[in-house]
Amino acid sequence: MMKADILIVGAGISGVAVAYNLAKKGVKNIYVIDKGYFANGATGRCGAGIRQQWGTEINCRLAKKSIEFFENAKKTLDYPGDLEFKQEGYLILAITNEEHEQFKKNVVLQNKLGIPSKQLTKDEALKIVPHLNPNSFLSATFCKTDGHLNPFKMTEAYYLAAKKLGVKFSFYEEVLKIHTKNNKIVEVITSKDTYQTQIVVNTAGGYAKEIGNLAGVDIPVYSENHEILATEPVEKMQGPMVMSFAKNIYCQQVPHGAFLMGRSNPYAEQNHDVESSWQFLDAMSKTVVDILPIVGNLRVVRQWGGSYNMSPDRQPIISDTDQLEGFYMACGFSGHGFMFAPMTGLLLTQMILNEKTDIEMSSLHLGRFKNIDTKLIEKSVV
Repeated sequence: MMKADILIVGAGISGVAVAYNLAKKGVKNIYVIDKGYFANGATGRCGAGIRQQWGTEINCRLAKKSIEFFENAKKTLDYPGDLEFKQEGYLILAITNEEHEQFKKNVVLQNKLGIPSKQLTKDEALKIVPHLNPNSFLSATFCKTDGHLNPFKMTEAYYLAAKKLGVKFSFYEEVLKIHTKNNKIVEVITSKDTYQTQIVVNTAGGYAKEIGNLAGVDIPVYSENHEILATEPVEKMQGPMVMSFAKNIYCQQVPHGAFLMGRSNPYAEQNHDVESSWQFLDAMSKTVVDILPIVGNLRVVRQWGGSYNMSPDRQPIISDTDQLEGFYMACGFSGHGFMFAPMTGLLLTQMILNEKTDIEMSSLHLGRFKNIDTKLIEKSVV
């Protein structure tokens, strides 16, 4: 029998960021458990991109403040290694007139919030990425402070910093039951131990709904497989991430020279599959050759899948709940939990400690799904 002041379920980047922020505030007796290892789930399978070019204000704010943290993360977390952080931008292609007009509005919103994005003509975009197929897009947007960050190293940086502050981690430990009484958490039974606790933080990524179910909390999220491939490493030829929502692709060259590229599958089932298919390879190959023909000459080294934990409005759920006192969650990131992690860790910590939050939280709260505003659905998702 263990006693935990706070039990965090899930050691992806959101979970370790919450643990670090709580410990930094002086909270003791924090436990983080995971049925795998840290970054074993969606974090370790993500596309390693970080961007601020979003279509909703809340996502823009989360991204901007998170990137401000990433810019100083190595020093802040006293990490001895290289986080492989680079800010060479995101170039987002407008394929249709509708996208061109929407991106114009997005840039106005982003600039209002202090994000240095701009709308580019085709010729301006080609100056940034000369090997783009000029016939594949109409215009583009670009933000120079977007970029790349190694998800394994960034998570390790949080993990090591949290351990130094006294956070206890246990891996290969699965939650089996969450016992409650009078709308309060009493204990959590795992495959290894029993924890007496009154506060549980659900950062279980693709399995967030299942953890909610164990606690009797209904979380309207589901998981689906999104696939990625990596090519052989080559000499540097592309700085920014190139992305198209209409053509369903993101593609960037990472610091060691390989190209990473991914896409969603409109036919993906709602499950925990993380395999990768020949159909994905076929569709991705055709799309990248259309947009970035020269990249089509590279050999594919490997491909894999990872869970997007999807919310109804494609925006995160960072929230407590009146369904169960002491139950907190960070889920439903719809594929973007990695890039929002610094703010996730800070906001949940502030919420748990009853502090004023850095961002107004109503648009991130679980209760918003009682009446979804379709105007606030995030459409800038691949």
